[in-house]
Amino acid sequence: MAPERHKPTVLVVDDERVIADTLAAVLRNEGFAATAVYSGDAATAAADEFPPAALVCDIILLTENGIEVANQIRAMHPACTIILISGAQLSADLLDEARAQGHEFEVLAKPFHPTTLIERLRQALWSK
Repeated sequence: MAPERHKPTVLVVDDERVIADTLAAVLRNEGFAATAVYSGDAATAAADEFPPAALVCDIILLTENGIEVANQIRAMHPACTIILISGAQLSADLLDEARAQGHEFEVLAKPFHPTTLIERLRQALWSK
Protein backbone atom coordinates (compact mmCIF):
# COMPACT_ATOMS: atom_id res chain seq x y z
CA MET A 1 0.00 0.00 0.00
CA ALA A 2 1.47 3.35 -1.06
CA PRO A 3 1.68 5.98 1.71
CA GLU A 4 -0.39 9.14 1.46
CA ARG A 5 1.71 11.97 0.06
CA HIS A 6 0.93 14.60 2.69
CA LYS A 7 1.51 12.37 5.72
CA PRO A 8 5.01 11.58 7.02
CA THR A 9 5.76 7.90 6.44
CA VAL A 10 6.80 5.83 9.45
CA LEU A 11 8.04 2.27 9.20
CA VAL A 12 7.49 0.29 12.42
CA VAL A 13 9.57 -2.88 12.87
CA ASP A 14 8.98 -5.34 15.69
CA ASP A 15 8.90 -9.13 15.62
CA GLU A 16 6.08 -8.97 18.18
CA ARG A 17 3.24 -8.42 15.72
CA VAL A 18 0.85 -7.01 18.33
CA ILE A 19 3.35 -4.29 19.24
CA ALA A 20 4.16 -3.41 15.61
CA ASP A 21 0.51 -3.39 14.54
CA THR A 22 -0.61 -1.40 17.59
CA LEU A 23 2.10 1.24 17.19
CA ALA A 24 1.34 1.60 13.48
CA ALA A 25 -2.40 1.97 14.20
CA VAL A 26 -1.77 4.60 16.89
CA LEU A 27 0.53 6.53 14.55
CA ARG A 28 -2.02 6.40 11.72
CA ASN A 29 -4.64 7.80 14.11
CA GLU A 30 -2.23 10.66 14.85
CA GLY A 31 -1.72 11.69 11.22
CA PHE A 32 1.21 9.54 10.11
CA ALA A 33 1.25 7.10 7.21
CA ALA A 34 2.52 4.16 9.27
CA THR A 35 3.26 0.63 8.14
CA ALA A 36 4.15 -2.34 10.36
CA VAL A 37 6.59 -5.08 9.37
CA TYR A 38 7.92 -7.93 11.47
CA SER A 39 11.52 -8.54 10.38
CA GLY A 40 14.63 -6.75 9.24
CA ASP A 41 14.37 -8.17 5.73
CA ALA A 42 10.79 -6.92 5.45
CA ALA A 43 11.93 -3.52 6.75
CA THR A 44 14.66 -3.05 4.16
CA ALA A 45 12.32 -4.21 1.39
CA ALA A 46 9.61 -1.79 2.54
CA ALA A 47 12.13 1.07 2.88
CA ASP A 48 13.34 0.37 -0.64
CA GLU A 49 9.81 0.53 -2.04
CA PHE A 50 8.51 3.47 0.04
CA PRO A 51 11.28 5.57 1.61
CA PRO A 52 10.30 6.28 5.23
CA ALA A 53 10.60 9.66 6.88
CA ALA A 54 11.07 7.74 10.14
CA LEU A 55 11.93 4.26 11.32
CA VAL A 56 10.77 2.89 14.67
CA CYS A 57 12.63 -0.39 15.16
CA ASP A 58 12.96 -2.87 18.00
CA ILE A 59 16.61 -3.49 18.85
CA ILE A 60 16.18 -7.21 19.51
CA LEU A 61 14.41 -8.87 16.59
CA LEU A 62 13.81 -12.60 16.36
CA THR A 63 16.58 -13.33 13.84
CA GLU A 64 18.23 -9.94 13.37
CA ASN A 65 19.89 -7.12 15.21
CA GLY A 66 17.66 -4.04 14.96
CA ILE A 67 20.69 -1.74 15.10
CA GLU A 68 22.05 -3.34 11.93
CA VAL A 69 18.63 -2.94 10.31
CA ALA A 70 18.62 0.75 11.33
CA ASN A 71 22.11 1.20 9.89
CA GLN A 72 21.03 -0.37 6.59
CA ILE A 73 18.01 1.91 6.33
CA ARG A 74 20.08 4.95 7.33
CA ALA A 75 22.51 4.07 4.50
CA MET A 76 19.57 3.83 2.09
CA HIS A 77 17.87 7.02 3.36
CA PRO A 78 20.27 9.28 5.29
CA ALA A 79 17.53 11.78 6.22
CA CYS A 80 15.37 9.09 7.86
CA THR A 81 14.71 9.75 11.55
CA ILE A 82 15.48 6.60 13.53
CA ILE A 83 14.05 5.73 16.92
CA LEU A 84 14.99 2.38 18.42
CA ILE A 85 12.81 0.66 20.99
CA SER A 86 13.71 -2.10 23.40
CA GLY A 87 12.76 -3.83 26.58
CA ALA A 88 15.80 -6.10 26.79
CA GLN A 89 18.92 -5.47 28.87
CA LEU A 90 21.01 -6.98 26.05
CA SER A 91 20.16 -3.84 24.08
CA ALA A 92 22.52 -1.74 26.20
CA ASP A 93 25.49 -3.82 25.07
CA LEU A 94 24.42 -3.58 21.43
CA LEU A 95 23.98 0.19 21.73
CA ASP A 96 27.41 0.56 23.31
CA GLU A 97 28.90 -1.41 20.43
CA ALA A 98 27.06 0.77 17.88
CA ARG A 99 28.25 3.97 19.59
CA ALA A 100 31.82 2.67 19.54
CA GLN A 101 31.41 2.35 15.75
CA GLY A 102 30.15 5.94 15.51
CA HIS A 103 26.40 5.30 15.29
CA GLU A 104 24.01 7.28 17.47
CA PHE A 105 20.33 6.49 17.86
CA GLU A 106 17.49 7.75 20.00
CA VAL A 107 16.18 4.91 22.17
CA LEU A 108 12.84 4.47 23.92
CA ALA A 109 12.69 1.79 26.61
CA LYS A 110 9.66 -0.50 26.62
CA PRO A 111 7.16 -0.05 27.99
CA PHE A 112 6.60 3.53 26.86
CA HIS A 113 3.43 5.50 26.40
CA PRO A 114 2.54 6.02 22.73
CA THR A 115 2.32 9.78 23.28
CA THR A 116 6.06 9.78 23.99
CA LEU A 117 6.75 8.24 20.58
CA ILE A 118 4.28 10.57 18.87
CA GLU A 119 5.91 13.60 20.49
CA ARG A 120 9.40 12.52 19.43
CA LEU A 121 8.28 11.85 15.86
CA ARG A 122 6.47 15.17 15.58
CA GLN A 123 9.50 17.03 16.91
CA ALA A 124 11.82 15.25 14.50
CA LEU A 125 9.65 15.29 11.38
CA TRP A 126 7.70 18.49 11.63
CA SER A 127 10.61 20.62 12.80
CA LYS A 128 12.68 19.88 9.67
